[in-house]
Amino acid sequence: MAFVVWLMLMAGAGSLLAGTPGDTTALFIFPLQDKHVHASSIVVLPNGDLLAAWFEGSGERSANDVRIRGARLRKGAGRWSPVFEMADTPNTPDCNPVLFLDARNRLHLFWIAVIANRWEMSLLRHRVTQDYQQPGAPVWQWQDVILLRPGDEFADAVRRGFAALPDPDLAWAEYAPPYERMLIEAAKDPKKRELGWMTRTHPLELPGGRILLPLYSDGFNFSLIAISDDGGDTWRPGLPIVGRGNVQPTLLRRSDGAVIAYMRDNGDPPGRIMRSVSKDGGESWSPARDGTLPNPGSSVVALTLADGRWVLVYNDTEKGRHRLAIALSDDEGRSWKWRRYLDRAGPDEAKFHYPAVVQTPDGRIHITYTYQVRAGKTIKHVSLPVQWLLSHE
Repeated sequence: MAFVVWLMLMAGAGSLLAGTPGDTTALFIFPLQDKHVHASSIVVLPNGDLLAAWFEGSGERSANDVRIRGARLRKGAGRWSPVFEMADTPNTPDCNPVLFLDARNRLHLFWIAVIANRWEMSLLRHRVTQDYQQPGAPVWQWQDVILLRPGDEFADAVRRGFAALPDPDLAWAEYAPPYERMLIEAAKDPKKRELGWMTRTHPLELPGGRILLPLYSDGFNFSLIAISDDGGDTWRPGLPIVGRGNVQPTLLRRSDGAVIAYMRDNGDPPGRIMRSVSKDGGESWSPARDGTLPNPGSSVVALTLADGRWVLVYNDTEKGRHRLAIALSDDEGRSWKWRRYLDRAGPDEAKFHYPAVVQTPDGRIHITYTYQVRAGKTIKHVSLPVQWLLSHE
């Protein structure tokens, strides 16, 4: 295993790994179970608590019992609270929750209700509250559906984006041109471009107060950023991040003001974390291209630390989700000089994937992710000091 020695889960709660303050620790948010649990999100509350959310059920889009669940780790506590309900659309799968605390300390929950059991029909939902620091579930004070209406400029951007990409390599030679023409045509259809935008990673709040909510579409197989200039009360679409399979963007802001999107690679091999840049606050984006870091078609997440360094959590393979790495950059992503493993196993033994990451005021990094082994599934929470990333295994 990686940097931890496992303690068994007892009495319905995870056990804190032995160690002194400042050491790495790991907890299971709840015991290993048979239900499908996936796509966690985590946020730090003003009182120091951690709040996590994930979806749980007998499957994903095809399972109508899927709902959003949550738990909290009280500041100073050694175990997570009992699991509670966060959202449930009756007889409809609820997936991909995202928690976000805005500059006014309002707690947001974004997620999708999967209509007709099809990802491309997903409906973007949104809850907000300021009543969330008591034990148990937040008391939601407002909710609505976020309806995005990309216009003809969306179709124009799709056409221009594919035209700007290099010719497909041999892996795409027979399929990519007709596939791209289909997407260009689909972008002209208001019904197709208004539905199916899905959440996965935390929003980015810019210095001027603008909030960028990362979204993606399994219908178009590329990404889009929803923009709010009123603190999350209303939303509008930016132009799409066009590419060949670039989905589930995670956003970072460079010191020069440019916003960088790192994305899962659902396109042609070799699997690489894909990258795009916006120089106008998320309004428009460069075509997505492969970077240098491997990706097996699995979600990545990034965060700017309090000292300005960047961290990236990802599966560092081209195939399989059996290794989960965390990397550190001190030059805003131009290089990732340090990398260590949160979990790893043999290719057919386990899956560690779909991470979420935050930093608490004490400087510690907290990651939650889906943990799947033969004995069952849970959401795992790891806490570590930045210094641990600078050492060697």
